[in-house]
Amino acid sequence: AVDRLPEFEALRDEALEIKNHTLANLDFYLQAAVARIEALGGTVHWCRDAAAARDVILAICQAADARTATKSKSMVCEEIALNEHLEAHGVEPVETDLGEYIIQLRDEPPSHIIAPAIHKTKAQVSDLFHEHHQKFGKTERLEEPLDLLNEAREVLRPQYQKADVGITGANFMIAETGSTVSVTSEGNGDLTQILARMHIVLATPEKVVPTLEDTTTLLRVLARTATGQDMSVYTTFSTGARRPADADGPESFHVIILDNGRSEMVGGEFQDMLRCIKCGACMNHCPVYTRIGGHAYGWVYPGPMGSVLTPNLIGLEEGCHLPNASTFCGRCEEVCPLRIPLPRMLRRHR
Repeated sequence: AVDRLPEFEALRDEALEIKNHTLANLDFYLQAAVARIEALGGTVHWCRDAAAARDVILAICQAADARTATKSKSMVCEEIALNEHLEAHGVEPVETDLGEYIIQLRDEPPSHIIAPAIHKTKAQVSDLFHEHHQKFGKTERLEEPLDLLNEAREVLRPQYQKADVGITGANFMIAETGSTVSVTSEGNGDLTQILARMHIVLATPEKVVPTLEDTTTLLRVLARTATGQDMSVYTTFSTGARRPADADGPESFHVIILDNGRSEMVGGEFQDMLRCIKCGACMNHCPVYTRIGGHAYGWVYPGPMGSVLTPNLIGLEEGCHLPNASTFCGRCEEVCPLRIPLPRMLRRHR
């Protein structure tokens, strides 16, 4: 995909400039985004830490008398341990991304930020589905990937219909329009946010982007470095709740903006890490990650990006071993679409 795009290096430079400009004016663009979201009838909730975000989301669900919540893949939801919190208070979270659904059945964390079940074999998935789907009348043990996929689709489709709340992350928030952008490969994100009565978006401050035009630039580098595609299969722009003329969409729209340590990185020597668009390229090329897998990193974000980000979010005392999980070969910085100087920041942590 990169070879077919002669201007790819120029796009990387442009994306870097967009993110640096946004981070230098983060307060302005966040305020602009919030103003647009609220003008569209949405509600914005500022949350300092994970506990605050969990409490706000639970309160929104309880106010809607929600019993079930469908969820599109979100690393920030993993970061705040949202599923466990909802379950403990009587709200059933249903992961709808196929990879996230697989690891939810297995009660495991993701091992990759793009492919959460990359550590699972076809036989393990077959066993999981055979065990958990019998209550839905699926008694045959399937082995072919397409058959497994179709069975998961049949099991999950009714969940969208009965869900009271749909919860998604956001790859970007656009200050110009008040839109949130979700990039998926299965369409589950669309069903999650369109069919439920309420759409909750969980995002972090650095996801804000000034304009629609800037967003298109970032999207052009995101898919190519994440999955090798020219563009992701589903790129969904959500702008407020359902309007009178709309055929579908949620009745209400909430955006949770979670800080959880990120504002302390702004203006400091780790600010460059906030350019990250969570494409996963650094871990795909890391000789350490590819040998040990994601679970060895001990928290939500694995690989080189996680080894820089995690100590900033949970503290270097707890994350002190992560900067040592690097050979300093420099491959991570070489493939990063935003040219994040990961080796430099790993050295600083050390």
